[in-house]
Amino acid sequence: MFETLKAQPADKILALVQAYRDDPRDTKIDLGVGVYKDATGLTPVMRAVKAAEHKLWEEQDSKAYTGLAGDPAFGDAMIALVLGTAVARANVAAAATPGGTGAVRQAFELIQMAAPRARVFVSNPTWPNHLSILKYLGMEMVPYRYFDEETRGVDFDGMIADLKTARKGDVVLLHGCCHNPTGANLNSAEWDAVIKVLLETGAVPMIDIAYQGFGDGLDEDAAATRKVAAAVPECLIAASCSKNFGIYRERTGILMAVSSDASARGLNQDTLAYLNRQNFSFPPDHGARLVTMILTDDALRADWQAELEDVRQSMLGLREQLASELRRLAGSDRFAFLAQHRGMFSRLGTTPEMVEKLRADHGIYMVGDSRMNIAGLNAQTVPILAKAIIDTGV
Repeated sequence: MFETLKAQPADKILALVQAYRDDPRDTKIDLGVGVYKDATGLTPVMRAVKAAEHKLWEEQDSKAYTGLAGDPAFGDAMIALVLGTAVARANVAAAATPGGTGAVRQAFELIQMAAPRARVFVSNPTWPNHLSILKYLGMEMVPYRYFDEETRGVDFDGMIADLKTARKGDVVLLHGCCHNPTGANLNSAEWDAVIKVLLETGAVPMIDIAYQGFGDGLDEDAAATRKVAAAVPECLIAASCSKNFGIYRERTGILMAVSSDASARGLNQDTLAYLNRQNFSFPPDHGARLVTMILTDDALRADWQAELEDVRQSMLGLREQLASELRRLAGSDRFAFLAQHRGMFSRLGTTPEMVEKLRADHGIYMVGDSRMNIAGLNAQTVPILAKAIIDTGV
């Protein structure tokens, strides 16, 4: 049987990680992997997470299964964090998942169950795993224009024109904030226009929100998701706790199904539990329980929010420093977009050949489409990167 298996394409980011490790240069810079790093290059355990883990170690007296959808308290806490008061709790079904990726996968499978002929509209570009999972499931994808290679902002007119071709029952996959891989985001008025198109076409929005708190703040980053959920008849939301709680390896995520009809919640909840049962039975609980403890304890939440704000400000500072250094070296504002982007990532908008030249000549590692992880920088490496960009002719 195994001899019939075919080699699968290598993960480009993981291959980049290995190439970086093998590079002997002391001046090399890793801007590839999508993990937050502090100024020392460490992905730290947040203070509130440490405190919650200690408390859990002292108090937890069982490792028995939680429900198929996870601990209901986790669902309540995450729904409040993501949606606030935009939607009545009675209208939201939710299930814990193994990370945000698990939530995305479950959402796609739910779409297959509910509307087998639905097309999924995805931004060009989008997170590569969106495309990989959709392809694996055999679901039809329709790219919509998003990133403007000239301005390094959003090609909004192109986006709207493409979304207007959606049909009733199609799904439009949107990034709630901190677009991955570009860092370019819609403004409030543009989100209003997207909602208008969704209502006109009858397409269902699916929002992937993986970086809440990394852009403009916890509530600010959730504003678009809340606006969409409150305006449309139904939507799906996949949320991750990997970044804003720093619990990457705990694989903590949640899928929400929102309906304007509260009577639909029961069936939606049963369906989410069914999907969990088919794929992994009970979701992991450790990370979810830590998140619940932090969000429901005033002191832990305050400390978590303070540290998350430090992380956010650190990335904004690096963006501004890089844009300023490039302005000084280039004598122009053509890299000003770096300070305007939000989240961990920015896309330089250059060619794979230039990206390879940055790696070969300067030890700068970024994904071939020129996505770079701003959190991979520190105050000392920003000038090195800026000089490499200018010297390479990006």
